[in-house]
Amino acid sequence: QVQLVESGGGLVQPGGSLRLSCAASGIIFRISNMGWYRQVPGKQREWVASITGGGSTNYADSVKSRFTIFRDNAVNTVYLQMNSLKPEDTAVYYCSVVGTPYWGQGTQVTVSS
Repeated sequence: QVQLVESGGGLVQPGGSLRLSCAASGIIFRISNMGWYRQVPGKQREWVASITGGGSTNYADSVKSRFTIFRDNAVNTVYLQMNSLKPEDTAVYYCSVVGTPYWGQGTQVTVSS
């Protein structure tokens, strides 16, 4: 029943910006803790950022000061604003509802010249 649809990925140059979106359904979005994660082939999925229903945020050290997670409860969407992108940010980005086994299909972010 839970559905998460990520979008906004693409190819950007180092130093560029990208905004990812995750549209959620099948949950009580307003009170759900949401998170962004990323995965590179051959590596474990990595937590990037999270936001509680009340708007409290946390970030991985690798993205702190560069990425911002925020949400719009009116449209059941959580966003990840990515600035000052680096090649090491290249990955498939996924969103999830904390405490559930449900994930979206992912969106590819490639940072390269």
